[in-house]
Amino acid sequence: MVTSASRKARTRPTPAPQPEESSSSVEAPPATQGEEELTTLREIYDELVGRTKLRAEIINGRLIVSPLGTPEHQDIALALGATLRPHAISRGWKAYAGLDIVMDGTREPYAPDFVIAPPDAPRWGVREVFASGVIMVGEVVSDGSQTQDREEKRIAYAVARIPLYLLVDPIAAPPTVTIFSDPKDGAYTTSTAVTMGKPLHIPDPVDFSLDTSIFL
Repeated sequence: MVTSASRKARTRPTPAPQPEESSSSVEAPPATQGEEELTTLREIYDELVGRTKLRAEIINGRLIVSPLGTPEHQDIALALGATLRPHAISRGWKAYAGLDIVMDGTREPYAPDFVIAPPDAPRWGVREVFASGVIMVGEVVSDGSQTQDREEKRIAYAVARIPLYLLVDPIAAPPTVTIFSDPKDGAYTTSTAVTMGKPLHIPDPVDFSLDTSIFL
């Protein structure tokens, strides 16, 4: 994902829906008469997503706002979706590009580049799918998202016990594609990496041989 600087808290005239929990809070400017302060990152996120086409996530207590990515980034994400979508449908699942997921408990929102989930995966509200119902997530690394995609999201997805995390890293030397699996105690215990262009087997529950030359 392509990331930019975190947004600061601000005020709004009507209150956002209150989530069960919030992972973090930020200092908001004093509210003027008739306005309510936005005091948590989740409240700021809820206000932001309805007003912008930018992507927003809460990662390790930071609200990250990002554009949709370069043409190269989008081309890789679309190639991944086009390749895996027929297989997902054959299993009775759905394949999504840019689906918002939410962590159970903390309610922290993430926006993977690619998601496989069953059509009846539980949701929080209308838009966000709970991470506990997701089968696989995929991220495409960009210059601005190296730490988030390679480290922070890998840990977050393992903590959420998402069975599979596919990391497409076109800016590594050499470019690589890695599948992480078998989450346990907050970490993926198995990983397989190949140089981009070579086949990569995605293990159960997906069980698919991915020709990574589609990313070249």
